[in-house]
Parts: sequence; structure tokens; C-alpha cells
Amino acid sequence: MRRNSKSSEGIPAQPPASQAVSVAPLRFASPAPGSGIAEVAVEAPVSIVYGNQPYAVMMATPSDLEDFVTGFSLTEGIVRIAAEIRGIAVSPQPDGIVVTVDLEPGRFREHLARRRNLSGRTSCGLCGVETLSDMPRASRGANAETALTPAAIRNALGEIERHQPLNRLTRSVHAAAWCDLDGRILAAREDVGRHNALDKLIGARLRVGHNAKDGFVLVTSRASFEMVEKAAIFGAGALVAISAPTSLAIERARALGLALVCVAREDGAVLFAGEWQRESESAAR
Repeated sequence: MRRNSKSSEGIPAQPPASQAVSVAPLRFASPAPGSGIAEVAVEAPVSIVYGNQPYAVMMATPSDLEDFVTGFSLTEGIVRIAAEIRGIAVSPQPDGIVVTVDLEPGRFREHLARRRNLSGRTSCGLCGVETLSDMPRASRGANAETALTPAAIRNALGEIERHQPLNRLTRSVHAAAWCDLDGRILAAREDVGRHNALDKLIGARLRVGHNAKDGFVLVTSRASFEMVEKAAIFGAGALVAISAPTSLAIERARALGLALVCVAREDGAVLFAGEWQRESESAAR
């Protein structure tokens, strides 16, 4: 089984070829078919297997899959720390991709004791949950709420597009980024699913030994319950979303002590949980 390898934090000028395909659509404004080529994001079924036990089939962009399953394993509660994953093997198949995760033996036994069926979708973070008591709930981890400055958010928003090569090509995928407290983006991941993009980001940071202090998560999607839970499980102190929050996202952010900033634009944003940091305090760091 192939061992984990470190993820590159570089920014590709173009995404790998496996992430997009070219099609020739019939455009409404064009008099003839085949008048232009459109680049379309690849969506593929990814079967996640722990040991020899299938767990989930997720529809995802087939890139950064080691990062994806590492973050997914943490936010699903399969592992508590990345070191409980001993290895990851990615096996392309004719009808999709199988990713096999080798867990530390004790953790695998615990996983078998609590396994449940989950049928994945790009738009659903709770598929397969059978009762309300099965809903994922973060218990607040190491970090306290992070107070952000408007300047940090503006900086991150001004930088995010250059970290989205696949979205520049297809205009159809989400991104999740880890930013320092000045708004510099340190890592970013893309996927057709917003939950997947965040899991990829979390996994990428875990695999290079990163903890969630002194920074915040930026997502190019709405802030839902699941996005708040995933950020909190990772240990982030703040989540910034370009789109709006849901009521449960606000409720959970406040309960977990997670700063939640939504409808984020370079000319303004709305704070739904937490408090702003004064610019003078930021300059004093």
C-alpha cells in the first residue's frame, strides 16, 4: 500500500487534465453548433474504503484525493488525528475511483463498531444519517473564537481567485482556503462539492502537520451547518463565507465559539457570530 505523501502547496497555472474535459455545446446565441469549446469540471464517484470495508461513495473532483479522504476521515469522526491513518491507496477503476485507507488497528476496530451506511452526494453533508442523534456535532476543540479584521478578509478575498485554476477554467467549482490572520492564503483546494473542497483543505493541512491556530477558513459557498461543524472539528476559530449562512449555521457557530463572517465582499461583510478585531490591535501583533 502506498504511504502518505506530502501535498504541494504551490499554485498551478492550470489544473491537471483529469479535472476538466472539453465539450462542444450548442450555444443559444450562436447560429451553428460546435462554434465554441467549453471546459467542464469532472465529477466522478469516489468510493472510500477503510481496510476492506466500503464506507461511502462521494461525487467529487478527482484531484487531491489523499487530502480529501484525510479531511473526510477527521470530519466524519473516523479518526481523531491524521497519524491514525497509516496509508492511502488511490485506484482508478473503469466506473470510478476507489480510495483505500489503512487505519491504525485500534482505530479500525473502533470504526467497525460504529460504522454506518452513507450514500454521498456533492450537495449533501448528512446523506445516510438515519436519526437526529446521528448528526455530526463538533465538541469545541483547542481553539477559541478568532477575531478577524476587515482588512484580513479583504486581503483573502482579493487573493482567492488566483488559487482557483479549475474554477477559472470551468466556472463551476467551489474552493476552500486557509488564510493567516493578515489574510494571506497559505493553502487552497477546489472541488465540485463545497463539503469536499473543505475536507480537502482540512486534509491538506493535517498531512503537513498543521494545526488550526492563527488563521481562518475562507469558502466560496454558503455557510451551512455542515461547513461550520467541519471547520470547528478541524479546530478553526473563524469561518468566512462568500455567500449567506443558514440559521443552524449561525446557531452552531455561536454555540461552538466560532467566528462566522458571511456575504463577504472586498467592500464589506456581515458578522453573524463572534466579534471584529480592531485594526489597531492587528497592527500591534
